Amino acid sequence: MPPTPTTEVRILNKSRHSLPGYATGQSAGMDLRANIETAIVLTPGERRLIPTGLYMELPSGTEAQVRPRSGLAYKHGVTVLNSPGTIDADYRGEVGVLLINLGNEDFEVKDGDRIAQMVVAAHHRVHFAENADLRASERGTGGFGHTGTH
Repeated sequence: MPPTPTTEVRILNKSRHSLPGYATGQSAGMDLRANIETAIVLTPGERRLIPTGLYMELPSGTEAQVRPRSGLAYKHGVTVLNSPGTIDADYRGEVGVLLINLGNEDFEVKDGDRIAQMVVAAHHRVHFAENADLRASERGTGGFGHTGTH
């Protein structure tokens, strides 16, 4: 399998933790860790912006997507509220993770906990060309659930 291409991202780490990294050779996301002085308890239904201590300078034409960690969602009902959260290339503020507890019990976030994952991806800018109609497609106007139940 050919190696995955890499992109350099300038990062400022003001946290007490190591830089995000890939867990395996084929991982798409890197874990983000909470950078907090004291533990934060999320009660059921509560949402909080959790700081990471990371500041980035993404290359033009890329974005960082902040996504939930499947284990937190499955085991505790804790997820990223605005999933995926987008970090634009021109943003220079601290990376924060908007967590929400959708579970039935309190959830404690401790300093250094892996709270989300981040995927850096290329994107395209578009120019809309307004038209009076659209070309036909096989799917047509079929929307939610249109492709079946299997």
